[in-house]
Amino acid sequence: MELGHNEGTATIAQHNPGDCRVVGTVLSRIGDKWSILVVMMLTDGPRRFNELKRLVGGVSQRMLTFTLRGLERDGLVSRTVYPTIPPRVEYELTDLGRSLQVPVQALGAWAFSNLPAIQEARSRFDEGRPN
Repeated sequence: MELGHNEGTATIAQHNPGDCRVVGTVLSRIGDKWSILVVMMLTDGPRRFNELKRLVGGVSQRMLTFTLRGLERDGLVSRTVYPTIPPRVEYELTDLGRSLQVPVQALGAWAFSNLPAIQEARSRFDEGRPN
């Protein structure tokens, strides 16, 4: 067997620290609290800004604007402006954004199923007891 091969597997690429930095920028976007919530709120279809603000809850107008711009820049959300008075703006997931739904839902399910263990670990830590 050659180095980097296991029976039935392909060669694993060499680690490149530059790749980690690039992937880190993507992970920081999709790992952001508000981005995850916005993606989840857009799973049922397009929504207007104020509707998103209400559904997400606790997000400031400035932070929601910043989050939506970042998601749009990364190609996860599209913004459509309708020529009405006043203009109507809707946000929706792109195909790329919809591809994020499954991992985000899996992460949410993991968090819910492990919440009791996490809360217990936090309590032990806060009381100064080792885990």
